[in-house]
Parts: sequence; structure tokens; C-alpha cells
Amino acid sequence: MTAMQKNTLKYAAFVFVGGASYGVMATALKLAYADGFTWRQTVLSQGLFGTLIFALALLVLALAGKRPVPLSPKRIAALLGLGLTTCTTCVLYNYALTKLPVPVAITLLFQFTWIGVVVQVATTRRRPHAAELAAVAVILGGTVLASGLLSEDLSGLDPLGVACGALSAVSTAAFMYLSSRIGCDLPPIERGLFVCVGACLLGLVVCPDYLASGALQAGIWKYGIILGMFALFIPVIAFGIGTPHLPPGISTIMASAELPCGIVISVIVLGEAVDAFQAAGIVVILAGVVVSQLPNLMPAKKAVKSG
Repeated sequence: MTAMQKNTLKYAAFVFVGGASYGVMATALKLAYADGFTWRQTVLSQGLFGTLIFALALLVLALAGKRPVPLSPKRIAALLGLGLTTCTTCVLYNYALTKLPVPVAITLLFQFTWIGVVVQVATTRRRPHAAELAAVAVILGGTVLASGLLSEDLSGLDPLGVACGALSAVSTAAFMYLSSRIGCDLPPIERGLFVCVGACLLGLVVCPDYLASGALQAGIWKYGIILGMFALFIPVIAFGIGTPHLPPGISTIMASAELPCGIVISVIVLGEAVDAFQAAGIVVILAGVVVSQLPNLMPAKKAVKSG
């Protein structure tokens, strides 16, 4: 295995961890909704507490003597825009969950795997490798199994919910792509703070009465800390490190770790049952991730010397 292959696997692992971290969201949201909080409140809680976590981390670094990097207004605006992108996914997906069966919303969201390959072709003009195409096909098949879509009645689906679910896939792929382009040379904590501020700004638009609603006093902060850590802090750092070194298609494939992780957490925390199809789907999705990395797992071919 060459040094380049090892580096690719290392950066792919960062994106895999970021995707797996997203898996905490579904369980946290279910618990928050069960406690009577709305999707609007959870959207802002995610951005607000993500910002606070990054601000605390930056304060710790400052006390340790590490000064923030001066940023121009243009760079700050770009980072805020990146935060708006990830919060857009949160808004669209959370709304879709209120209108659609969970398996349908998940399946629509996970279309970001092939959308990432399309983005790759459009932006780099590089044709996807056979391993990437095979991985996308395997992962989409596994998503259908793992989400429980096969057991759902698909008649009478809400059109707006379907549109929001599909658009959440587009915004996810956009965030993955932009994560590899915006502010990647900055310290991860400082970069993440501005990204979260951008997410928080959109959250305030969605839920302007957040403070007056009494949600904080009612305990939404518990879910805010979890969502801020696992839906923003860890993914923003992990994607910021990994995605600049990977093609967009591979990044979205690796991020598909979200669904298997989400199902496992829901079983552990919520005690939800998993049928044979869902268990098979988890295995298939992980197999798809491995397929995408086969070129880096195989021994590199040695160049044949002429003469």
C-alpha cells in the first residue's frame, strides 16, 4: 500500500466518522419531539449550542496561547454561507419528517450519495471510477432495506414533504462539496465557529420566538448540547479535515455511515426493534463503503520498467 493510498484511507475515515456522528440526530430528535418540542426549536437549538461549543473550545485555545487567525469580511461571509447550507439541510429534513413516514424521509435524504457523484463529474470533469458507481448502487440498495421502506404504504404521500426530503439530499451534497472548498486552511475550531454562527442565523429566522417560548427553561438545552456536538461540532471538523483530500463522490459515499449508526443508536437508546431487512441493509451499506475504498485497499501496481 502506497503512502497516497494510506492518506486517502485516513481522510476517508475522517469523513466516515463525520457521517457516523450525524447518526445521533435521529434519536435525539425523536426524544425532543416526545418531550413536546417542535422541529423549529430543535433546528435553532442545534445551531445555538453548536456555536456555544465551538466558542468554548476557541476560548480554551485562546487561554492556552493560540490566537485566532485574522479573517477578512469576505472569508467570514463564505463561512457563514457554509453554515446556512448545513442548516438548510436540517430545516428541510426536519420538516420532511413531520410530513412523511420516517423511512421515506431517510430514503429521500440518502439520495445525496449519487448526487455527490454528479457534483464530482460536473465540477471536476472526472468520470467516476467503477468502484464509486458500484458503491453508490450498493448503498442505495442498502438504504431501501435499512430504512424499512419496503414495509411502508407509499400512497398519498405529501408532495411538499417529498420535495423537502429530496431537497435535503441536494443541500447535503452541496454542504459536502463546499466543505472541501471553503476555509479549509483555517484552524478547525475557528472555522467551525463561523460555520455554526451561519447555521444559527437561519435557525433564528425559522424560530424567532425561541427565547420567549420557554423552550430553554423546559429543558431543550439537553438535546441542544447533543445536536450541537454530534450534528455540528464533530462533522464540521471531520469534514473540514477529510473532504478537501477526496473527490466529492467519495465524500458523500463515506458520509452514508449516518444511517447504520443511526439505526444502532436507536436500538440501544430507544429500544427500537430491527427486522431482518434492516439488519441486512446495515451490512449492505457498510459493504458499499468498503467497495468505494477497494482501489485504496488493493496493493498498488508496480510500474513496468522498459528496456
